[in-house]
Amino acid sequence: MEIKQLTEGSRLTIQIIGRLDAVSALELDKSLKLDGITDLTVDLAELEYISSAGLRTLLKIQKKMDKQGAMRIKNIRDNVREVLDMTGFSDFLTIADDKKAKFSVSF
Repeated sequence: MEIKQLTEGSRLTIQIIGRLDAVSALELDKSLKLDGITDLTVDLAELEYISSAGLRTLLKIQKKMDKQGAMRIKNIRDNVREVLDMTGFSDFLTIADDKKAKFSVSF
């Protein structure tokens, strides 16, 4: 997994590339610094696979951002979207441009 981060003031955009599994979810959790961030965008355009550990990490990040600002996930591949839908995580995560999600944000 590769993580690209772009910080602009209190806005952070991260792009997750590859697989988000048990090992890489721990890496993401350790490397992501959210202090002072009020607007987080997670770009999953190049995420090929997500495990239950990856789902837990996204949920943990969402809960933290709910307390200090906003988080949105965008550009979800179909296979990753299926996992989010099957597990019900799409109901708890803020997904951009999504008509099915509980909380939907458009840009």
